[in-house]
Amino acid sequence: MGKIVREIKAVLNSYSEILFLESYVAGFVILLVTFLNPNLGGAGIISIISAYLFARFLGIGETFLKTGFYTYNSLLVGLSIGYLFKLTPLTVFFVIASSITTLIFSIMLYSIFSYYLKIPILSLPFVVISSTIYLAVSNYTNLFVNALYPHINFSFLENYIPLWISGFLKSLGTIMFLPDVFVGIVFSAIIFFVSRILFMLSVIGYYTGTITAAFLTGSYDVAFSDISHFNFILISIALGGIFLIPSVKSYLIAITGVIISTTVLSAIKTFWSFYGIPAFTLPFNFISLTFIYVLGVLGFPYMAKVIRKTPEETLDFYLTNIKRYRGSHNTIHLPFSGKWTVWQGFDGRWTHKGNWKYAYDFVITDESGKTYRNEGKQLTDYFAYRKPVLSPVRGRVVKVISDLPDNPIGQVDRENNWGNLIIIYDQRGFFVEISHLSQNSIRVKEGDWVEVGTFLGLCGNSGYSPQPHIHIQVQPSADIGSYTLPFSFVSYISQNRFFSNDIPKEGEVVEPVFPDKSLEIKMTFILDYSFEYEVIKGKRKDNLYLTVKMAPDGTFYFDSGKGQLYFGKYEGTFYFYRIDGEDPYLKLFFLALPRMPLFYREGIEWEDFLPVKIASGEIKKSLILFLSSFNHNLAQIHYTGRFEKDMKIYGRITSKALSIDEELQVELDETVGIKSIKFKDTHIKLKKFIHSKEG
Repeated sequence: MGKIVREIKAVLNSYSEILFLESYVAGFVILLVTFLNPNLGGAGIISIISAYLFARFLGIGETFLKTGFYTYNSLLVGLSIGYLFKLTPLTVFFVIASSITTLIFSIMLYSIFSYYLKIPILSLPFVVISSTIYLAVSNYTNLFVNALYPHINFSFLENYIPLWISGFLKSLGTIMFLPDVFVGIVFSAIIFFVSRILFMLSVIGYYTGTITAAFLTGSYDVAFSDISHFNFILISIALGGIFLIPSVKSYLIAITGVIISTTVLSAIKTFWSFYGIPAFTLPFNFISLTFIYVLGVLGFPYMAKVIRKTPEETLDFYLTNIKRYRGSHNTIHLPFSGKWTVWQGFDGRWTHKGNWKYAYDFVITDESGKTYRNEGKQLTDYFAYRKPVLSPVRGRVVKVISDLPDNPIGQVDRENNWGNLIIIYDQRGFFVEISHLSQNSIRVKEGDWVEVGTFLGLCGNSGYSPQPHIHIQVQPSADIGSYTLPFSFVSYISQNRFFSNDIPKEGEVVEPVFPDKSLEIKMTFILDYSFEYEVIKGKRKDNLYLTVKMAPDGTFYFDSGKGQLYFGKYEGTFYFYRIDGEDPYLKLFFLALPRMPLFYREGIEWEDFLPVKIASGEIKKSLILFLSSFNHNLAQIHYTGRFEKDMKIYGRITSKALSIDEELQVELDETVGIKSIKFKDTHIKLKKFIHSKEG
């Protein structure tokens, strides 16, 4: 029964996908509306079921079909046939064949576009297949065209609505081949209910494009009567809120795209009219794909790398992640033990400039900030001199220089800038250079494999170095002094605060830390582990059952039946990544412990940032995210965690915009996982832990 329900939802999602929505409820309403024209509705159902069944026959899994992404083009083709032809046995055959053809063409085009161009296919398969069909219809004399049969319409409503409003509503309905005011009202309501950002963009797109067209043609009546202006709506939605992060910049880009598309639409309509083919969504596809490709090539910072169900969710995900994960993908550990001070960071005051700006220098300082004792005239006066240097990554040693002398204080070696050095190749695809080591102190050789923390040598003063320090940089090649790449440090503490992945500031005292094995074991969740919790909320009691499962991409998650909470461990930190679904208890888990260092020290603190969807109600969430699209700093929910005795965790979440200031408490279980969570009047307590389904 559950499988049938999931497949029905997948079919309904194909309908909502046409309006850039992923909502089976919206899809169901759209499906009902298509039956205002029974031929249209029937052809749509036949096409989507045919495409879905054939996709399953080809072996495309349920997981990949559930969003409707692979099948919505087939649905559009079916609707276009239903709009043109009366539904007969011959038409049914025609619809089935066309929908399967569209599915195959969609898969092919998706493979080419995603691999070579890094752009979506949008509704391009529909345009190509439908245009082919419209060219061929003159040969199909056994089919009846649209004009020969009646269907339900609400044209009388146009008598009560101004043209500038009815034009928008009819254009919106035309997206589903239903150019009707009533359909436009229904679709407007659906879009507004699901996403206020999409509704705003649909309005902005239509009126920007139509007013521009009226200005060019000289007739507002003609412009507002042109139902092909639905292309303006789709362009605005795609560029303003789907493929770009909603922001003032994305809105301006959407407006620009719409204005340009007025000329493109006119040209396509003129050319296509010679063959009796409507413009369909070709202007929308041409403008949107061109902009997306160019912005991608230029590295536009607001490209949506992860697209969620609505622009609001995409924005929430983006804003949360840029605050949660401030470091880069090139992560390394600090190359020492104990407390060291950042002497020079990225784009530093002295030597970290130009191609070599991504580098760090570390020294050891005393309580007054001095790097030496006595007068600092001798190398041995410096606290960092001949202190151990450790490997910051696991990888292969590819270059070693060890025989250069340490400079006396006041002198530098200008011919051998990097001094004694080690270059290590990290199998993630980058090289790490550590420089200025002491003469003949290096204890590894080229070809050696090193792990994080492996002893490499001693800090020295060789090369262009005015005093003993450790220089470290990440680079794309094994060449000495290669240009540098951005990187960040993982698992360190500074001023009693733990940093998972960050970039310390100049003058900051940092200390590397390493995972506590007992904590790692506690936060290791094996596939099929099950947890039964008792939930006490005021006077009401409930039960929560969590099972560990794995997503197709290899990410693990807790499944409660109502939602999924994704988690993982990375470089000494446990994370809850995201939530799918609407389980309030899973949200509480995320609230209570969005991240946790796998390192225990009483009193140590850490910070994180929470998605708005986790910490606020639906109405407040919708409003704050809509406003945040104009000001990205508005949606910020700050979390602070702290270890106390017996590994209890005290957390606090705050947000000025949402008027939140709450405390919570987490207790870890002696064996594995979370034993209890206390937040406001809710207490979640572990009742039973099961190792496996058989356990």
